[in-house]
Amino acid sequence: MNRRLHWSALGAVGAMVAAASMQVSCAVGPNYHRPPAPVPSAYKELPPGWKLSTPKDERDRGDWWSIFNDPELDELERQVVISNQNVKQYEAEYAQAVALLKEARAQLFPIVAVNGGEQRAGGGGGGTTSVSSTVGGSGTTSVSNTVGGGHTHTQFSLEAAVSWQPDIWGSVRRQIESRKAGVQVSKADLANAQLSAQATLAADYFDLRASDSLRKLLAQAVSLDQRALEITQNQFDSGTATNGDVAAAQAAVQATQAQLIAVDQQRGTYEHAIAVLTGHLPSELSIAPAPLTSTVPDVPVSLPSTLLERNPSVAAAERQMREENALIGVAVAAYFPTINLTALGGYVGDPLSSLFNVGNRIWSLGATANDTLFSGGSQVAAVANARATYDQYVANYRQTVLTTFQSVEDQLLALRVLQHESEFQVQAVKYAQTAADVALNQYNAGTVAYTTVITDIQTLIADQESLLTVQQNRLVADVTLIEALGGGWDTSQL
Repeated sequence: MNRRLHWSALGAVGAMVAAASMQVSCAVGPNYHRPPAPVPSAYKELPPGWKLSTPKDERDRGDWWSIFNDPELDELERQVVISNQNVKQYEAEYAQAVALLKEARAQLFPIVAVNGGEQRAGGGGGGTTSVSSTVGGSGTTSVSNTVGGGHTHTQFSLEAAVSWQPDIWGSVRRQIESRKAGVQVSKADLANAQLSAQATLAADYFDLRASDSLRKLLAQAVSLDQRALEITQNQFDSGTATNGDVAAAQAAVQATQAQLIAVDQQRGTYEHAIAVLTGHLPSELSIAPAPLTSTVPDVPVSLPSTLLERNPSVAAAERQMREENALIGVAVAAYFPTINLTALGGYVGDPLSSLFNVGNRIWSLGATANDTLFSGGSQVAAVANARATYDQYVANYRQTVLTTFQSVEDQLLALRVLQHESEFQVQAVKYAQTAADVALNQYNAGTVAYTTVITDIQTLIADQESLLTVQQNRLVADVTLIEALGGGWDTSQL
């Protein structure tokens, strides 16, 4: 019963101290308020007739690549989160940030330690036996007994110690606030890494499909050039063409074949890049050829004011400000004294069977406070450094916002211009097709030479290549716009 009363008393004292400290404690340093950032009221380059999305449109855009309706792309994109090694690195950094937050939160609680020991000592004709123990770094207990006549003596001890540094000035809570913001920074960085890898994969995928379509066009061009070479050779044999004409036809065949080979090398490079983005060796992934899609979907574009909440790189920059703002409070708290509370209780005696008698009981309660009276201005410099670091991240945040809006405007401009260019290029292909058809009919009627047909068909292929390039650029601009808008991400995921 006495032991229970003793420990209850210690517990009551600790609870009262904790309650009192929580009532008088405060967190020094500035509270965080997000600084204003430049946000336009509307996008300057938004194409005419482009409908702004509603919140409901944005709610389920996690698999943002699904707007392209490509099962092959969908399968590849899903592998990024699972196997991409850069994403895995950011996942580990996020786990590290979570662990650091838990470590900071642990400082709010007391440290409890238990120490047991046995010491056997003796003296020749009168001496002193001492038992000492240090528990949890909070204090030392010593017990001395006189041993006469050269006798030996055994001393047993069992002690429990509690040490606590109450967070009166809020230094620990500011550290927790900073670490929590750091976790959110890591979470946003992870989301940004995933989005960046997914966007890069989508761009590489459309470039690969453009290579497939270009290869088909160049293969047709090679066949036409070879047909032209045969006709020119026949004309040379009949005396109606010169060696120069044959050489020119041969040069055209070789040049087109060289372009065709270059496309194969280019396509292989894109395929290798996609393999690495999905966490595979280049030799482990093969993508069957397929034409580039002719459909360029409209990307849901929200109001500019929502971009600050939907772009993970902007969110990471904003959370970095909060992280550094809290560290100002940590630096300011160093001005104030540090208070430590300790409590120790236990038993020291011999023999072991009677160790827990009331007479062997020991206990202590203590409190210490320390403060720095002079440090040569180091504390002032530390606060100034923390404030300057915070100002640096404020500027970084605003620059990130500006850069993000620039990227959105650039891609909106590209989509608007490329759409107009595509309309003209479609007409060019249409007229080139008509010209090639007329030339072929005239050749069949015997009114023109086949070289005229070849020339018109080569013009048609060149216009088709230009249209293919515009289509490729539109799709890549679509992907880049989605990346700048944050994909399907928003700050609620933090």
